[in-house]
Amino acid sequence: MAALKTLLTFILAGAFGGLATSSWLGPKWLEWDNTTRIQATQTMCNLPEVIRNVTAQLLGYQLTGTGVGAGIGLVLGIIFLVMRSKKQKALQVPPATPPSATA
Repeated sequence: MAALKTLLTFILAGAFGGLATSSWLGPKWLEWDNTTRIQATQTMCNLPEVIRNVTAQLLGYQLTGTGVGAGIGLVLGIIFLVMRSKKQKALQVPPATPPSATA
């Protein structure tokens, strides 16, 4: 049960890290992606449609970031558990053999 709790902790930490990263980088990417490439022109657009598209893109980026972060957290959690179990096995003292009774 402790291993599952540790693994879930890593998954949640990775998911929150991925969400925070995508929330930080997503608006910068969207700004760059939705600006006109030629500065001399003006664009006419349907603003409600643009807002819906940009919001949908940002939510998609956040969902993707959360999934990638959870996957990375899962892999790191498995690596952590394997390393911890190897360390615990190495620290275990082998049982002492009783002395032979030769009289």
